[in-house]
Amino acid sequence: MKIIIETERLILREILPTDEEAFFEMDGNPDVHKYLGNNPAKSMEDVRTMIRFICKQYIDYGIGRWAAIEKSTGNFIGWSGLKFITEAENNQTNFHDVGYRLIPKYWGKGYATESAKAALRYGFEQMNLEEIIGTAHVENTKSRRALEKCGLTFIEKFDSKGLPCDWLKITKEEWNNLHH
Repeated sequence: MKIIIETERLILREILPTDEEAFFEMDGNPDVHKYLGNNPAKSMEDVRTMIRFICKQYIDYGIGRWAAIEKSTGNFIGWSGLKFITEAENNQTNFHDVGYRLIPKYWGKGYATESAKAALRYGFEQMNLEEIIGTAHVENTKSRRALEKCGLTFIEKFDSKGLPCDWLKITKEEWNNLHH
């Protein structure tokens, strides 16, 4: 898989082993994991395992989270994109989820929304998906707001591995109505 997507300020491309140090800067940060169960990466081996898992998703499902690269600097700022979820979540399986995770110094700049919109466009226009889900911890109002800016609407609250979360969704028809 060699998908490369450009937005106004970002390049979204597959995650590579060479991203591991910046990936660790992101995933080893406790602030990044505040709403994710407080389980940050503890070692480079943890990060390598995560990168291998994402790369396997590219092969198994034709999609996985992408590295988000800031065009102006060439810096890895986090990951964003679609993930095919095969484990039960909110009594659902085998669905596509849009998500993002950024290094904190890149928070509040609109990168989550910008990259998620590109992922949604790819999902609906290239993969021909019928719907895409987004989830956020109920206290992570900024993440939920980013999803809503992309057109996802709140469906319900649910428990995700003991964490209270919001379930949001957008359909292909809703996406088309917003963008055509």
